[in-house]
Amino acid sequence: MSGFTAVFDACVLYRESLRNLLIRIALGGIYRARWTERIHAEWTGTLAKNRPDLDPAAIERTRSLLDAAVPDCLITGYEGLEATLRLPDPDDRHVLAAAILCHAGTIVTYNLKDFPDEALAPFGITAQHPDVFIEHAFDLAPDTVIAAMRDHRRSLRNPALSVEQLFDSYLRHELASTVALLRPHADLL
Repeated sequence: MSGFTAVFDACVLYRESLRNLLIRIALGGIYRARWTERIHAEWTGTLAKNRPDLDPAAIERTRSLLDAAVPDCLITGYEGLEATLRLPDPDDRHVLAAAILCHAGTIVTYNLKDFPDEALAPFGITAQHPDVFIEHAFDLAPDTVIAAMRDHRRSLRNPALSVEQLFDSYLRHELASTVALLRPHADLL
C-alpha cells in the first residue's frame, strides 16, 4: 500500500460512478483513501435530500460498505484544528483539518475555489479535481486504473453498462481526461 494519502471531499463521494472508481483504484494500492464521519454525513445527507426515492437504509449501507472496503479510512481527532484554519468557506475547515491530521498529500474535490493553494501549501497539501487526480494515478499505474474501471463496470448489474455507457457516466461527472486515457483500452474494460 502506498504511503500517499488522499482525503475525499463529500462532493466526490456523492457521485456513485466516481466514488466506485476512486475506491477501486485505492484498493489497487496507489494511494490511501481517507474521509471522516462528517464528510459521510455531508454526502449522505445531500444524497437523501436530492434523491428522496432512495431508501435511507440503502444510503447507510453504501456508507458502511465504503468503510468496510477501505482499511483505516476514517479520520478522527481533527476537530481541534478547525478553529485555527482559514478557508473561503469556514464549513470546509474540517476537511483541511482532517487532511492535516492524517498527513494527506491532497484533497480530492470539485470545489477547488474552496481550497486555495495559499491556504493549503503551508501544510504540504494540494487540492485536485478528481479528473486530475485519476490522471495522476493513471500516470503512476495505468494497469491499476484500467483494472479498477473494468471491475467497476463488471460490478454493475442493475442495469449493466457497456463501456461507452460507463464513459458517458464519467463524462457527466467531469472526467473527460479520465475517459480520454481509458478509451484506447476499451477492449480491456
